[in-house]
Amino acid sequence: MSVRYTLNLRVFWPLVTGLCTALVCLYHALRSSEGARAEPPDGADSGFPLLKVAILLLLCYILLRCRHTIRQRLLPGSSRPCGHANFSARSLQEPGLSILLESYYEHEVRLSPHVLGHSKAHVSRIVGELVQAGRARGSPGPITGGALALAFRGDFIQVGSAYEQHKIRRPDSFDVLVPLRLPPQVALEPRSLGTEPALTPAFRSCFVCTLKAPPSPSGTSTGQWHRDCKPFAEGFCVDVQGRRHLSATLVLRWFQAHLQRSLATVRYSLEGRCRVSLTPGGLEQPPTLHILPCRTDYGCCRLSMAVRLIPAVHLGEGVFLVAPPPPPSPSGALSELPGGLRAEALWGVNTARQEQKLLGWLQERAPPGACYLKCLQLLKALRDLGARGLDPMAATHWGRILSSYMLKTAVLEVLLNEGGPTPSWDEAYLSECLEKLVKFLRDCLLRRRDLFHCVLGPAGAAAEVGPLPKVLREAPPVDLLAPFDQHARELAAARLLSTWRRLPQLLQVYGGPRYLARCPAPRSQRIQGFPEDEP
Repeated sequence: MSVRYTLNLRVFWPLVTGLCTALVCLYHALRSSEGARAEPPDGADSGFPLLKVAILLLLCYILLRCRHTIRQRLLPGSSRPCGHANFSARSLQEPGLSILLESYYEHEVRLSPHVLGHSKAHVSRIVGELVQAGRARGSPGPITGGALALAFRGDFIQVGSAYEQHKIRRPDSFDVLVPLRLPPQVALEPRSLGTEPALTPAFRSCFVCTLKAPPSPSGTSTGQWHRDCKPFAEGFCVDVQGRRHLSATLVLRWFQAHLQRSLATVRYSLEGRCRVSLTPGGLEQPPTLHILPCRTDYGCCRLSMAVRLIPAVHLGEGVFLVAPPPPPSPSGALSELPGGLRAEALWGVNTARQEQKLLGWLQERAPPGACYLKCLQLLKALRDLGARGLDPMAATHWGRILSSYMLKTAVLEVLLNEGGPTPSWDEAYLSECLEKLVKFLRDCLLRRRDLFHCVLGPAGAAAEVGPLPKVLREAPPVDLLAPFDQHARELAAARLLSTWRRLPQLLQVYGGPRYLARCPAPRSQRIQGFPEDEP
């Protein structure tokens, strides 16, 4: 995907000012060190006074900042009339929603490609060394080695918004899949739970994996296979309905212990570059690798980063089962599993490779200046603004029902329904595109339409993402909002609309240059078709 690099003036001009000041100080230090130089009579100074030079540089910086501010207020296209037949020169002095969004995006949302690139490269090096050390160590735990050992495959897969060009604010969190290698004597038979009628919607996107013997030309009997695989089955499987199923809980426990041992191996070699630590996630979250900058690291991107390391089992065609599965909604509890199912046997599915291919397919067909990724970033920022003022429990529910994955799926659904990015997604229509997405989310939350998984939906995106494993092709559609009850969806829809109607005021308060807060936003920028009163 193409990335547009722009100059960050908030960093550039202070850096130039500091550099010039340092040069002046160096100049004066060199002049004062010349012992043979005679002191000027009457205390006169033959060089520029340091205070005068610093004041001059400060004035230059203020003038340049004022010039940038004036240019921002008179950006072309930012003073477009939106629904006004009579457009006056007064609009040139009032920032509308478009200019507020642009300013907020540049100052609060947009992520520096330079910093993101450095962060991703740093994470890739650290995780690569850790995974290679884990592969070389073998398998601790219930099986200490040999042909039946569970082990790292040796590679890792970077997933999430940081690798899809729609991460916002800071590159301080990353997701990485760590594929596991199963013993050659073991094969899996995955099955979707979407067809279970007694299962709550919260678990219909989960999978279970039955242990089975792989096809073997040697004609090994079933009894002999069971005896040979007994150590692996006892260490990593649970019994469900009389059959052995690969346990996500036991695999995750082994994975965390193996990472701890691998980290102890590479910690010394990493001391000169960074400080690393591992926080176990228990049985509900994957472990998190914390990468802290070293005290002697004088690089330009000294950031503390958190990397979620997710154990994954490859199903084929770039699709993985991951442990643990996504957490259930508040309306679904693990005690509601019917038919003898056990929570330890549930796996989630990760189709990040297919989603990256789909984004690449859209990028190839997008006209120049398409803003659908910027709209996705602004949707995330809108969600964060809507969470302000909520108590911790309400903020958690709000962030779960409008998770980043939900928002990305909504954007992909709208684009696919339109056959790809059309000229209406030009950056000149940023506020209109964002309004379209807010309306779509409102309809999904109010059950006027479904929000299906972009790969596991009824039509899916198989033509755009390539072939899928048979178990995914035969899986029923997954509605991402089905786990949430009607009351929670109505509250989220009301909060979303209220945040959108108050967006100009919120942007003036929380984002961009402070001069925008003194200019009232015109009422013409309010979303069309929404009532003015609070829902």
